[in-house]
Amino acid sequence: MNSADHPAATLFSALDNLATGVVVVNPAGVVGYLNAAAESLLGVSGALLMGGESALLFERSPELLGALQSARASRETVTEHDMEITLPGHTPVRASCTLSYVEGSLEGWVLELRPVDAQLRIARHEQIRMQQEANRELLRNLAHEIKNPLGGIRGAAQLLERELPRESLKDYTQVIIKESDRLQSLMERLLTPRRLPHFSAVNIHEVLERVRSLLLAETPEGIIIQRDYDLSLPEIEADPEQLIQAALNIARNAVQAMHGQGKVIFRTRVARQMHLGSRRLKLAVRVDIVDNGPGIPEAIREQIFFPLVSGREGGSGLGLPLAQTLVAQNYGMIECESEPGNTVFSIYLPLQA
Repeated sequence: MNSADHPAATLFSALDNLATGVVVVNPAGVVGYLNAAAESLLGVSGALLMGGESALLFERSPELLGALQSARASRETVTEHDMEITLPGHTPVRASCTLSYVEGSLEGWVLELRPVDAQLRIARHEQIRMQQEANRELLRNLAHEIKNPLGGIRGAAQLLERELPRESLKDYTQVIIKESDRLQSLMERLLTPRRLPHFSAVNIHEVLERVRSLLLAETPEGIIIQRDYDLSLPEIEADPEQLIQAALNIARNAVQAMHGQGKVIFRTRVARQMHLGSRRLKLAVRVDIVDNGPGIPEAIREQIFFPLVSGREGGSGLGLPLAQTLVAQNYGMIECESEPGNTVFSIYLPLQA
């Protein structure tokens, strides 16, 4: 049916703006309406499922059909938290579903569909965010406690150096002093207060070009840095310096992991119907930083955004947590998928349509 001709046209127009998938089934069991989010979730156009083809939604999805029959029999709201919805020729979708009976011009059953993977993603990112906050607070407290005795160790090493009878013995005190300085620098980085972002219109490709030029100046000749840009992307509202630092931290890790030989790709795309934290956006910018290095060790893949976790000998383990913090301050998030020969860090940032 054409929503413009329907008595509930105004309501349908409002439903089209929802991030939750909505399907309306009339008392006869015929699908009369799907909003844009439902079409995106199921991967079909509303015209395919409405009217005589409504059976396609239920014939291969017994859990969904059972929930609908239960709602029809009881006239009460029914919720299924994890069911498989299968349409002919399409990949099965796992979703939670709430069915409610409504009366009036929209009489029938309203199905609210939410992808299970999106809910898991939201829960996972919230768990990571809370863990990171707890870790940062712990590290700040530890850094305060370490700074004073560290200064004492360095001072004692300097005094000892003056009293040593042989010049050769000063090599050992120099090790103590240099390592104390290195730890002091690390403590200062942990204690540095976070700068609030300064938002402006940003071309994401200008950000990546700046990162690329910095990498080319410091990487060996065996590293290839390629571009794969969607040049149609509009500007976003963000802090360019924070985005440059975040992308540079990720890209530097990629280069260092490949030990002088390999390829890094900067790729940009539009992501649709994205969950960024607890928010669902119709459009987002996706920046992929891809490398063909050895991959992240499986033992630390779930902890790479935690402070002081590093898969590289000599690494501080602060680059990725800082990148995650900077992107979060710009209302975005970072995800990672890694296997030998293909590691992808994806930065998602809100995009105003």
